[in-house]
Amino acid sequence: MTPALQLEILDLRHFSGASLRPLLEAESRLWSERLEWDYRASADLLLQYLDSRVLPGYVAIENGRVAGYLFCVYEEHKAVIGDVFAVAPQSSDATATDIELRLLESLIELLKNSPGVDRIESQLLLHSHGVHSSVFRAASFEIYRRLFMRLNMLDRLPASPAPALPGGLSMRQWHEDDFNAAAHLISAAYQGHLDSHINDQYRTVAGSLRFLHNIVRFPGCGHFDTQASRVLVRSGSSEIVSMLLCSRVREDVAHITQLCVGKDCRGQHLGRILIDDCAAHLKARGFRAITLTVTESNESAVTLYRHAGFEVTHTFDAMLWEKNKDRV
Repeated sequence: MTPALQLEILDLRHFSGASLRPLLEAESRLWSERLEWDYRASADLLLQYLDSRVLPGYVAIENGRVAGYLFCVYEEHKAVIGDVFAVAPQSSDATATDIELRLLESLIELLKNSPGVDRIESQLLLHSHGVHSSVFRAASFEIYRRLFMRLNMLDRLPASPAPALPGGLSMRQWHEDDFNAAAHLISAAYQGHLDSHINDQYRTVAGSLRFLHNIVRFPGCGHFDTQASRVLVRSGSSEIVSMLLCSRVREDVAHITQLCVGKDCRGQHLGRILIDDCAAHLKARGFRAITLTVTESNESAVTLYRHAGFEVTHTFDAMLWEKNKDRV
């Protein structure tokens, strides 16, 4: 008879960084194998938060061993489940996923019953589509499939001639003083878009600013690469009409963290122009791949990326719960 999985689920804030270091090292190896992503900078940042004892979440303990963890962050009325990871148990035929589901179940129950939390979001990039869907569906979450796409720079065939940049626009690198103009572009471009339903930061200028600061200032999405990031501005002004932001997630792998085209500039191939220019620059610097993520139902974006040479190598889920839409 298979022994039952015996776990203690304890508050993450009771644990130091040192106690979770082996788990984070195992997780970093999986990020590298599955996504070509050097997760060590993110892991180091997590260790700092763990040592400060301020990060909400849970730890799974099996026979005295740290077997899994997850954490969340709070933002006004919203909670974001940032990560969940576990290793296979030693005393049961259960899987690492079984531990992750137990952790998620505990945190979701806590968050849904926390005063002031009206919305819960999560995008678990490392984990494949459907792996944790049962616990999220049981808690009345909406689930959206997302694609992780990769452009192989080494085998990339010469593309058809890039469309010419329309008159009245000029391209340049990202500048430190672009935050406000870029935030206005994002909030306007994503108005009514599914991605602004999945991530409500896109709905406002203030939220878009927080999003931009997260990807430019912090290593969660890699190290921001100013040289590879591009903006298109109206000539003679500071108005940004399109942009591509890029980070280094490994020494020779880049990740497009944001590609945004203003509504009144669509249909002019600006997205393809930005991708081709960024790719040419990165290839000249010795990068071998570029990756990005996109919501599967965003058909126009998926088509653009496929035409640019990207292929799907992994799928994952974005999850969303809103209190006023809870069916339970």
